Amino acid sequence: MESSLPVLRFANRLTSSRFLNASRRWLGTSLVIFSMWVAGQSQAIEPSTALLLVTTTSVRDSGLLDDLLPIFLEREGIHVQVIAIGSGAALRMGGAGDADVLLTHAPEGEQALVASGALVSRKPFMENHFVIAGPGNDPADVRGAASPADAIARISAASAPFISRGDDSGTHRREVALFEEAGLDPDSRWERYSRTGAGMGITLQVAGEREAYVLSDIGTFLAFRERIGLESLSSPAPSLRNVYSVLRVDPSKLDPARTAAAERFEAFLLAPETQQRIQSFGSERFGRPLFHPLLPASEPSSTSAPQAAPDAAPDSAPR
Repeated sequence: MESSLPVLRFANRLTSSRFLNASRRWLGTSLVIFSMWVAGQSQAIEPSTALLLVTTTSVRDSGLLDDLLPIFLEREGIHVQVIAIGSGAALRMGGAGDADVLLTHAPEGEQALVASGALVSRKPFMENHFVIAGPGNDPADVRGAASPADAIARISAASAPFISRGDDSGTHRREVALFEEAGLDPDSRWERYSRTGAGMGITLQVAGEREAYVLSDIGTFLAFRERIGLESLSSPAPSLRNVYSVLRVDPSKLDPARTAAAERFEAFLLAPETQQRIQSFGSERFGRPLFHPLLPASEPSSTSAPQAAPDAAPDSAPR
């Protein structure tokens, strides 16, 4: 029987449905209050100089945004308001015009919105990979699995504790795909299967407390590893590749100032200097980078940005 975590689910609704149904004017004032409550920020932001970024939680929880956003503010003079939610909810906000720019890792959903015209571009700019983490004693023998899907099948067969985000995030969508590849119903449950309905950091902490298995992006896992006591048990595989993209919202849904700010932020992420910073992020603390840039290395340039790698070509909506 599925274990429920109602408090976490309620918190998740506060960060998704409330904002999904909000008007742009309501967002302009209430998001400042929300960010002050969550992050302790006290600086009021003028709407004309603000950019509303809706991002997957893993980019925030890994610490990457804390590293990049101050640089963007210093260079461009544009404040960034951040809402961190699952990629599914982020894409719905972008599709409705309730965001200026998105950072997500759900390629199929992203491509569908670009094709519809709700988003005008999709630029993959970095990647890492997912891991199946769990207790060191590994009761389901995930270490011995032939593939990530086999690992999921072993966890299910052993009725081992498993914590799912269950929030339609990019991570949850990948989990569903692995369940299907393993021949399991994605809605299947067992006694020690639980859903948090929350972000990656909270989900990892719950998994640690319950000594459970969990699917996570490697960046957030490494950022939380010391405090949760879990180990990465899976081996690298194509099905665990995790690509992050920056997506801009249809300009017809935004005022010109926000459209321009979104374009500046996109260019900032694609710039060689930022790509080099992404390449090194996490190396000092973890001995390895948490993300890998998808754009080819080049000398810093103020006049041009590199093109995306062939295996992660950006998508553009018809104009």
